[in-house]
Amino acid sequence: MNELRFFVITDTHYFRNALGASGKEYDDFMSFEQKCFAETEAINKAVLRYLAESGEADIVLIAGDLSFDGERESHRDFSRLLHELQEKSGKKVFVVTAGHDCNETPRAFNDAGRYIPQGTAFGELYDFYQDFGYDRAVAFDRTHMSYVADLSEDVRLLAICNDTAEARHVTYSDEFLRWIEAQAQKAQADGKMMIAMEHYPVLPGQPVFALIDDARQKDSRRLIETLADNGVHLIFTGHMHNQSVNVTHTAKGNVFYDVCTGSTIGHPAYIRLVTIRDAATVSVRSIPVPDFDWDKNGLTGEAYLKRQFERMIRSILDSIEHDPPRFLGKLHIKSTPAIQRLVRFLGKKLNAATVGQIARLLCLRCDPSIRDDAFTEFMIDVVRSVFEGNQPYVEGTPKGDLLLRVFKRLRPFLRNLKDTEGEPLDFYETIKHTIGNYGLDDCNTVLVTAD
Repeated sequence: MNELRFFVITDTHYFRNALGASGKEYDDFMSFEQKCFAETEAINKAVLRYLAESGEADIVLIAGDLSFDGERESHRDFSRLLHELQEKSGKKVFVVTAGHDCNETPRAFNDAGRYIPQGTAFGELYDFYQDFGYDRAVAFDRTHMSYVADLSEDVRLLAICNDTAEARHVTYSDEFLRWIEAQAQKAQADGKMMIAMEHYPVLPGQPVFALIDDARQKDSRRLIETLADNGVHLIFTGHMHNQSVNVTHTAKGNVFYDVCTGSTIGHPAYIRLVTIRDAATVSVRSIPVPDFDWDKNGLTGEAYLKRQFERMIRSILDSIEHDPPRFLGKLHIKSTPAIQRLVRFLGKKLNAATVGQIARLLCLRCDPSIRDDAFTEFMIDVVRSVFEGNQPYVEGTPKGDLLLRVFKRLRPFLRNLKDTEGEPLDFYETIKHTIGNYGLDDCNTVLVTAD
């Protein structure tokens, strides 16, 4: 088998800046937003320029959410840029679409406020992206905008989408799973190694994401078994804007990996370089998104994106005290005057507290090295690390030990915790493996996909 290299990017959320990204409503929107908006055109042009100039691989996979929110002009512009990438550099581009790509009421902002530019229906996406994988398809399911295409003589791609013209983020039907199974079996019969790509993770990027309904493919266990038990052991995903590499095994003992990649336009922003060395060995390397042409106030591109991420977390923490209705709305909790008063009181205390004060309140021992740290800054670091991957808050570290003591104390109150698919979760173990990485390296690793 010949070695194959390719790039993976995802959640490009390309927005044509001329549509409008300014004004008071825009600033208010961005205070709660992880990803950039006005800057996406500049960021993605820098990413595509890097890919065009790189000699490390001549294949690019893009795992969905190509546009910011389905704006027709954004799709038109982005598809033009992808055509340029293919035609000028000789790269082959393979995409899959996702929920942010089909929206008939997208949003843009100008000084007058929010307005709705022309959107895109699901059935129109093929017209924009037919030259990026679909045109090379050896099998195509138009209902799901899913296809199979050869990346090389030895490797075949299964690009699947859980959207249809009627609904977004659907549970795959028995019929569609049979289509997937048939494609996987045909790849085996043809002597091809098959890999998959979907926008939604099929394994939670971090264990706590299993509690979020929108964080992974619905009924993902059936999809994993359909793939892994038919020779497909690796999928590339996005959606949650986090870096993670996770592994599981089916009841039949077959291994399955989910490599989730951060968005190009929000911290942590990475490009994956994947090398299939042979049918059993795949290496994954992460490359930070390159710097981009924008007024960043002297910051590097990486620092600029990180600042926006931290701005989002600070805004959320600040809203506990100063804007309880918005905070409660973010959590989808019904707001009442009594609840708002309680939330405002708690927010005021938390925003003024140190780590040591919170520890004393809970009657927990706290390492002297972190006692005087601001509690809000501590929480910002914890949340950011969950998305960055390789979380450092493991057993044996001052902050990790303190957090684990807190969660161990809460464990008896959350005995009946279940994930979004009704499977029981151990609260302590879920949080332990969310704040600390005890498994595979989330950025650079080698995967063994077969014995």
